[in-house]
Amino acid sequence: MSENIGRFTWYDLNTTDVAGGLDFYTKVIGWTLTPFNDDYQMFTADAPIGGAMALSADAKAMGAPPNWLGYVCVEDADAVVAKTAKLGGKVYVPGFDMPTVGRIAIVADPQGAAFGVFQPEDGSGEFDATEKPGTIVWRELMTSDADGAQSFYSALLGWSLADTLDMGPMGTYAMFAPREGANAMLGVMKKPDEVPVSAWTYYVHVEDLDATLERTKANGGSVMNGPMEIPGGMRVANCVDPQGAFFAVHGK
Repeated sequence: MSENIGRFTWYDLNTTDVAGGLDFYTKVIGWTLTPFNDDYQMFTADAPIGGAMALSADAKAMGAPPNWLGYVCVEDADAVVAKTAKLGGKVYVPGFDMPTVGRIAIVADPQGAAFGVFQPEDGSGEFDATEKPGTIVWRELMTSDADGAQSFYSALLGWSLADTLDMGPMGTYAMFAPREGANAMLGVMKKPDEVPVSAWTYYVHVEDLDATLERTKANGGSVMNGPMEIPGGMRVANCVDPQGAFFAVHGK
């Protein structure tokens, strides 16, 4: 079994303005662009980490705003899709084949947070845990039912509870690893009442957090929360791009 199974290994920006999104993130994060085909550009930081595409008509019809969608590497995408439904989740896009890439599907947990599943054609996927500028170094689920979400993902993807952090009135912050004994890769917490929906947020590592936030604002984005210190000597901030997609940054 590949060590990448159970890890988030790819991230797509679904947006109402692809050209605007590409321009924003290359200026703010410093990603370069690598063409995959005429309709899809990949964001690259040493290696591709994700890409940008137009928000689909079906997603718009369901009321989905511009968003970042993370994909979890799995051994059998169709089996995960079927199990998602059995566990009370939703299937938005059943499994389909992407030539030379693998099999992909888009689903949501019972609380409504969407994510993708990715069965790589070569069986390996890609993962690099090094905190390099431009890489996604943390993932965070804010959900209406933290206990229910933790049970769902553990049953569906085999994630293992690695640690917890008491956040006082905000409750418990639970950190999960892709499997027992692996390093934590994400956190799950109950969403504050002012957060309207359950959703995933992805944290991009940057060299200079303050400079990144200034570039965010200078290029039409907004800083929604932070910067704030976190354990380990780093700081984080939550932002939104000009089209309305939420993202977060992590750095000194």
